[in-house]
Amino acid sequence: MSRTQPIKSEGTSPAYFSAYDLHAYYGESYIVQGVSFDIREGEILALLGRNGAGKTSTLRAIARAADPQLTRGEIWLDHKALHKMKDFEAAQNGVALVQEDRRIIPGLTVEENLQLAQIAEPIGWSIERLYEHFPRLAERRNQEGITMSGGEQQMLAVARALARDVKLLLLDEPYEGLAPVIVHEIERILVEIKTHGITTIIVEQNAIAALHLADRAIILDMGQIVFDGTAQEVLDNEELRQEYLAI
Repeated sequence: MSRTQPIKSEGTSPAYFSAYDLHAYYGESYIVQGVSFDIREGEILALLGRNGAGKTSTLRAIARAADPQLTRGEIWLDHKALHKMKDFEAAQNGVALVQEDRRIIPGLTVEENLQLAQIAEPIGWSIERLYEHFPRLAERRNQEGITMSGGEQQMLAVARALARDVKLLLLDEPYEGLAPVIVHEIERILVEIKTHGITTIIVEQNAIAALHLADRAIILDMGQIVFDGTAQEVLDNEELRQEYLAI
């Protein structure tokens, strides 16, 4: 199995999101080495690989974060050139990165966290609608967000992203440290989000959980794509899982 040429399963629908020939560095470290892939609107993509494979760096490059530095490549979302934007401009155009540390703002209640994130005239995700999808947050709307459990904070981080009428949701280790019952609750929410046409990329060390949720999977190894196909193909291929995911 080649480590430089991706194994590709061809799709037939036009791409909603495209990353083409991405190259990114942390300082002098060459982290993302020519990554290219497409995603259809409303698709859930699991971005997998061992530690250090370049998964989080790829997410951050898409979100136009300052690190890693994208030195070459194009990123398109709904016909808009994200690679020409700063991080705040990408956010204004529908990109939301939910980082592993969740970034809940201390001193603010759940509702204040949501109000701060919400655009002036939300198209589809009013705070009351968010509470319908996240009943735990509705129960804790007046509680300081940072005092909630890890799972509840993760729900708040996702809800806060939706409050900006997100088009592309980037999730970095959303299940980290969470009890299985909370993981299942977040999975339920992500499936509901999919029905509203939101496109999601999930980076997750719990690869089996991510694969059961995802439509497609990409496996990175040493900053390059070594597999691009359906999630079911990865679940069915024990040799592939052992070589690149150690599962």
